Amino acid sequence: MTKKKKKIYKKKGNVVKDLTKNIFRVLKEDNEKSYNYKQIAAKLKISDTDGKNQIIKKLAELTATKEIKEIDKGKFQVNIDRKYSIGKLDVTSTGNGYFVTDDYEDDIFIPNINLGKGMHNDTVKAFVYKRRNGKKYEADVVEIVTRAKTEFVGVLQKNKNKNFGFVIADNNKMYADIFVSENKMNGAEHGDKVQAKITDWPKNSKNPFGKITTVLGKPGDHNTEMHAILLEYDLPFEFEAAIEKEAEKLPIEITKEEISKRRDMRKDLTFTIDPKDAKDFDDALSFTKLENGNYEIGIHIADVSHYLAPKTILDDEAYKRATSVYLVDRVVPMLPEMLSNGVCSLRPNEEKLTFSAVFELNEKAQIINEWFGRTVTYSDQRFAYEEAQYLIEQNANTITSPEAVTAELKCTIPSNVSITDASYEVAPEIVEATLKLDKLAKILRKKRMKEGAISFDRVEVKFNLDAAANPVGVFFKESKDANKLIEEFMLLANRKVAEFIGFSKGKATNKTFIYRVHDEPNVDKLASLQNMIHKFGYKINTDTKETTSESLNQLLSDVHGKAEANMIETLTIRTMSKAVYTTQNIGHYGLAFDYYSHFTSPIRRYPDVMTHRLLQHYLDGGETPKAAKYEEKSKHSSNREELASKAERSSIKYMQVKYMQDHKEAIFEGVITGVTEWGIYVEISSNKCEGMVRIRDVKSDYYVFDEKQYAIIGQSTKKRYQLGDDVKIQVKKADLERKHLDFNLIEN
Repeated sequence: MTKKKKKIYKKKGNVVKDLTKNIFRVLKEDNEKSYNYKQIAAKLKISDTDGKNQIIKKLAELTATKEIKEIDKGKFQVNIDRKYSIGKLDVTSTGNGYFVTDDYEDDIFIPNINLGKGMHNDTVKAFVYKRRNGKKYEADVVEIVTRAKTEFVGVLQKNKNKNFGFVIADNNKMYADIFVSENKMNGAEHGDKVQAKITDWPKNSKNPFGKITTVLGKPGDHNTEMHAILLEYDLPFEFEAAIEKEAEKLPIEITKEEISKRRDMRKDLTFTIDPKDAKDFDDALSFTKLENGNYEIGIHIADVSHYLAPKTILDDEAYKRATSVYLVDRVVPMLPEMLSNGVCSLRPNEEKLTFSAVFELNEKAQIINEWFGRTVTYSDQRFAYEEAQYLIEQNANTITSPEAVTAELKCTIPSNVSITDASYEVAPEIVEATLKLDKLAKILRKKRMKEGAISFDRVEVKFNLDAAANPVGVFFKESKDANKLIEEFMLLANRKVAEFIGFSKGKATNKTFIYRVHDEPNVDKLASLQNMIHKFGYKINTDTKETTSESLNQLLSDVHGKAEANMIETLTIRTMSKAVYTTQNIGHYGLAFDYYSHFTSPIRRYPDVMTHRLLQHYLDGGETPKAAKYEEKSKHSSNREELASKAERSSIKYMQVKYMQDHKEAIFEGVITGVTEWGIYVEISSNKCEGMVRIRDVKSDYYVFDEKQYAIIGQSTKKRYQLGDDVKIQVKKADLERKHLDFNLIEN
């Protein structure tokens, strides 16, 4: 029995679905030919009078908006003179989208039927026209210029006969399920989490066709979900065997010949301060007290560029990755472990090849001399931040000056703040160095704040994990003096390297270099922030660049430690432009630096590797290379960094949902962090987990959204739930697949 030929349209009542799109399909078959309504109806297999009348009406509408033109009475063609633009497609979770183009000031709405098989972030060609009311624009995608993404992670749903299935994408901006035939399932079973690649999207198909490239496992399995997060953002989770093998071939011996080419600083007192669970140490500090009373401080960075030769598979892989990725339970390194944790890592009691910025500072932290170049160093001590913090806190009130440190000073660090199994002794000279570096760092930080830097000392949410990587506790990590000590000297090195290349004799040099830039805040976003924080009794002064920085710092200081702190800090960060890599220097607004680069983390950031190479090139007297190649690499690095950040946030959200699955009976105190027409967002104060209370689940009244008041208001009781209000909630649903929490509001 032959199947009936499937019609290309469906009816909902008497309305022909996708009529606009199908009329255009007919007219575009031959742009030179004209069609009347009867010819169009015949091609669309519409024979009833009502359907033909809809075609007549639609043709009149399209003619009025100049999308088509009537070249003879009752005969129509596509209007090839109509206005087209090229731009990016921003698809929303509702399945509609927005067209973002430089040709128009505002983003332009695209209804789902006009997406033309465009997907989120695709570069598309679109026709922009005014809606029938003449007030707002809409757009119609007519061509996909470039696809942003063709591989998606999701769950395979097989049909009952199991000869085909659909991959339901995890990404809520992917509005179409991917059709997969049985011979392209790669062994995947019903319900498996997989990665699918779109291979085709036929003209008459609602769904794209694809094949399964990777079977990840069952949804909810920890490793499956972590790998899914990485793949969703096009991030690898392992190295190919060839890459690992190439890393193993690298010579690790430091020869006398190589040492002779470098400044030998092995005898200088040197140590590292890193997180207690760190395995790669890419920076160290050296400290020497000079006879003139000043201090020589070296910022020593792993010389990755010595081992990572250009145009090798190791360098190609590092560039492709561009950054290490830090998920809640693992690090996905930019470099193979042989490099990241081995030969390049500045481990204690080992000689290492380094690239250094060495400064002579006086007691006021003023720079007297500076030097940049390749060195060989020897780390005398490894500190965890907790250990260095202990020294700073315990000795701050014990001694009056570094000179007062003596051999009798008790420098034993308790095991509960140590990375070691037992207490150990720290040499007095290292205590002296740590305390002096802390004092100098505080002077540098104070000066930076005075010059307009913005202090984002955010609390980080961390998880205590059991052996199976299940979250058994939540704790907050806050930046303390030891963290800020390292931060200030890394900032100093990054700034001075950028100035050394980019600024000479009072003017810019125009030498090609990799800068880390940060533009000024968006004025509209600052105004929105002002409206938000006003609800909490705060305000900012945006009259000038200086008053903006000063009042933002005051705002961050005022909210610190309060229930609304995380929300306001997040909103403040969102007003900021994104920091990016580029060869075009505009300065770094957030740090208040005119010149800034990334020099200090080449183990985990590819731009730092490029910085090292360019710095050495100029130290050797080389001419400036063409900027275009480096600009392209800078953009790639910025894009990869953004993807890594999204993956990191996604892994945190996943772990928060997983943690809350075991706390459904508990009642939590929280603060309202967002209000929308469909509900309110609440952040739990004790663990920073955020979820939604849907407006339909608030049973005490019929609540409606008041956009101006950032509130939902009960129509009978006039009860108001407003942005910033303290509330109590209970977990209603913890959805791991969607990484989403639904809360029930505990009403008084």
